Amino acid sequence: MHPPARPASARALASLREPRMQPVRRMKPSAMSKRKLKESSAESAECISQVQKIFRERFCHHCAAGKLFGMEQQYRHLLELLRRTTVHGESNSALIIGPRGSGKTALLNHVLKDLREMEQVTENLLEVHLNGLLQTNDKVALKEITRQLQLENVVGDKVFGSFAENLAFLLEALRKGNRTSSCPILFVLDEFDLFVHHKNQTLLYNLFDISQSAQTPVTVIGLTCRQDILELLEKRVKSRFSHRQIYLMNSFDFKQYIKIFQKQLSLPAEFPDESFAQKWNNNVQHLSEDKTVQDVLQNLFHHTKDLHSLHLLLMLAVSAVTVHHPLLTPADLQEASRQHRTDSKANIVHGLSVLEICLIIAMKHLNDVYDGEPFNFQMVYNEFQKFIQRKAHSMYNFEKPVVMKAFEHLLQLELVKPLERPSVRAQREYLLMKLLLDSSQIMDALQVYPNCPTDVKQWAASSLSWL
Repeated sequence: MHPPARPASARALASLREPRMQPVRRMKPSAMSKRKLKESSAESAECISQVQKIFRERFCHHCAAGKLFGMEQQYRHLLELLRRTTVHGESNSALIIGPRGSGKTALLNHVLKDLREMEQVTENLLEVHLNGLLQTNDKVALKEITRQLQLENVVGDKVFGSFAENLAFLLEALRKGNRTSSCPILFVLDEFDLFVHHKNQTLLYNLFDISQSAQTPVTVIGLTCRQDILELLEKRVKSRFSHRQIYLMNSFDFKQYIKIFQKQLSLPAEFPDESFAQKWNNNVQHLSEDKTVQDVLQNLFHHTKDLHSLHLLLMLAVSAVTVHHPLLTPADLQEASRQHRTDSKANIVHGLSVLEICLIIAMKHLNDVYDGEPFNFQMVYNEFQKFIQRKAHSMYNFEKPVVMKAFEHLLQLELVKPLERPSVRAQREYLLMKLLLDSSQIMDALQVYPNCPTDVKQWAASSLSWL
């Protein structure tokens, strides 16, 4: 039996008594919380931007704001030398000698930065920076000296009898009176060994001659990586050089290398966001103690102690830092190390056609057979034809002009180099060539070459008995 139905008035009364369940609504974030979220993300983006700017300046521009490692004695020596020039008007000359990446430019930049901050030196030092790669002869160098000393208007259309006369005129134009009141000039010659090859070493002779005489106070600082630089100087130039030599050598061990890594990757105390800087520096401390990171650094240390290489590795790692990934991880440094060690020539091989790969393998076999002796195109073509005859079912036989075109492409990519400059009459097929890839590079490149035919791989790995 069904229960008796309640009257409508009773149902209405019950519905009033029982509380009706409301559907749960998701509260939307208020405009204020949205604004706070946007401001915090903008702040973090600004923070990351500041971090990358600091490290770009430190790693890429020889910034003088960084630290010097193991050069305290050389720093004091150079600073005192330049201070005597700027304060007392003494003329000097010196060479900073050390391998590439040993910190020659960084040392000079630090000394100049600290020198400019001295009260006696303020606006009392003129600098002329020359580079042997840019100023390839004395005429170009003199123009650059005139430009940097801002004497273009003084020189005008004057004609000088000799280089010495021209340089003497420039220095005379800067004179304010006697030796003590003349404005001292610092000449910095980067890639100093390239200036040695200028005709008669006229520029070096005149600069050293002025630095030895009682004329305008002049200091000449040369930077070079050649240990035998003094042997390259002419007798008259060598006699006017003061023979001051400042040697830089990367003599630190691995423990000091880890400390250098830590200092190079730390943010300065004056960083705008103190809490982020502290978090970043604590993370760098943990990284320096991490076994994976130490293995990466050990590999680099055994390969080269050059701080340029360390800076490049750290720059690649810092490039991975974003708003969503604000702190470095060991994986970032591993990936940076992989990119750093990538072989550029092996990368070029990845983009070659199968025909070009076959020609490289033919050259590799010729190198093995003839013990690295030079070869010509005809020898490579004959070797390729032998392979084609054995594997006619799987490889297409290209015509000789097509193979020649592929060979010329390898020449353009500088994977192959002619031993001598080709003459007009010489036939292209018989010019002697040399392969600029070794066997390991070729085999490594073939392992990752996309869709490389099996026969080609087997030919590359084959022994000499196959030939």
